Amino acid sequence: MAPTYFRREPGIDSPTAIAAPHFLIAMFAAWRTFPWPGLVRRVVSGSLCRRKSWKQVQSDMTEQLVNASDTNISEQKSRLRVAALAQRDALPAAVRAAAAESIASREFPLKIAPGAIVSGFSPMRTEVNPVPLLRKLADAGARLALPAIAGRGKPLVMRAWNFGDPLKPGQWGIREPLPDAPEVAPDILIVPLAAFDRAGHRIGYGAGYYDVTINSLRAKKPAIAIGIAFAVQEIPKVPATERDAVLDLVLTEREVIDLRGQHLHAHSLHR
Repeated sequence: MAPTYFRREPGIDSPTAIAAPHFLIAMFAAWRTFPWPGLVRRVVSGSLCRRKSWKQVQSDMTEQLVNASDTNISEQKSRLRVAALAQRDALPAAVRAAAAESIASREFPLKIAPGAIVSGFSPMRTEVNPVPLLRKLADAGARLALPAIAGRGKPLVMRAWNFGDPLKPGQWGIREPLPDAPEVAPDILIVPLAAFDRAGHRIGYGAGYYDVTINSLRAKKPAIAIGIAFAVQEIPKVPATERDAVLDLVLTEREVIDLRGQHLHAHSLHR
């Protein structure tokens, strides 16, 4: 049986399970290539358990993964993705719900100009639910949008949407606006992720949709990309390529991580 993603249609509380065979493939690939023997030896010897904190454990594991015998960044990301999603999945539902509310209740780090377009996403599985934040931004005058998948290797199509508008199941069952909803170009993108670091790099789910979308949009206009995640999804270093889009900010339940000053040069590389 294929594993499932759980997504919540914005404004709907009960999750729906959707099949995700591509996730099983990624999990199997990561399992095969992960350097298990070394990790098992360290657990048995007690060296891993004697670490002072989870952050130090993360740092050690990340270094081992990035310095593994294969230098394929895609495989490195697959391993890190599995580990980060395991951390996210382990959070109790009540903790995840409280985190979403905490992110929304905090002052938003950007001024929302009247009519500014903010794209969100329909959450799946154990992602941070962006709905409370989207409601807040809509109340502040933002126009909302949700993505629709146009095809592998293509930018996501951002379509205008508001609470109460109908949605349809798209690829993998993820809810998206109807095809006749107007296409828009967001000023701000709220971006899901599996893992992130303090350099503004993120690991998504492997298809590269948001990298293509953000880079394409930034080639046409200024656009702010904001990752939204739980604090446990932070890792010391994400292996990245020039094709990977850099985040401007990351919002977690603990803090706002502002990366804009560091990465103005990185944005220019994609223009």
